[in-house]
Amino acid sequence: MKTQTANHPTTARVPNADWTALTAELDAHGCALTPRLLNPAQCREIAALYDRPELFRTTVDMARHRFGSGQYRYFTHDLPEPVAALREALYPHLLTIARAWADKLHRPAPWPDTLTEWTAMCHAAGQDKSSQILLRYGPGDWNALHRDIFGDLVFPLQVVIGLDAYGTDYTGGEFLLVEQRPRAQSRGTATALPQGHGLVFTTRDRPVPSARGHRAGPRPPGGPTVRTGRRHALGLVFHGA
Repeated sequence: MKTQTANHPTTARVPNADWTALTAELDAHGCALTPRLLNPAQCREIAALYDRPELFRTTVDMARHRFGSGQYRYFTHDLPEPVAALREALYPHLLTIARAWADKLHRPAPWPDTLTEWTAMCHAAGQDKSSQILLRYGPGDWNALHRDIFGDLVFPLQVVIGLDAYGTDYTGGEFLLVEQRPRAQSRGTATALPQGHGLVFTTRDRPVPSARGHRAGPRPPGGPTVRTGRRHALGLVFHGA
């Protein structure tokens, strides 16, 4: 795969997003839907990579591990060009939000200015495996509530991009986030991912206003059952496994 990503067409779409509005949405709800980041042809090309096992370091059978039902594959570090380009373009915008959240929660903000530096930090800490995910679900498949945390170094935001057309290629299988509230019932948010659009969401928790400033509000993701068709999604994680 090519590694030159600075001039890839996807990099122009990221800064053109309304990051002020996206930040406000993330602050309020812990997730935010981006404008289109990949066109339909790019989505189909990335989804088709699932059938090229040499591009991936491992395949996870979700039922075997009781993670739900379906499959996902972790890319090797030799990422397809649009995947690498999207991560590099998204990181600085997400970094601003991550640092603001850390400040609200009085937590360290160890993330450097560039993704290259952060990746090197992850590798030095032993988190040296690629964590970029390509998921495939068929009828009856679903994803249990979970967190993509692989070690001590965690980036607090990640992105999932829908690669198929909701309502046409598949039904069901919306993206689910469940907010765990103290002394109250949990509250869920379900989002249907339009093809090529990304959903930015919390890796672990988000700052929630409280009587003493802000508290950490856990909000693990999952996925309801796919009813018909086949659903592919690209998961962009910003810390190593």
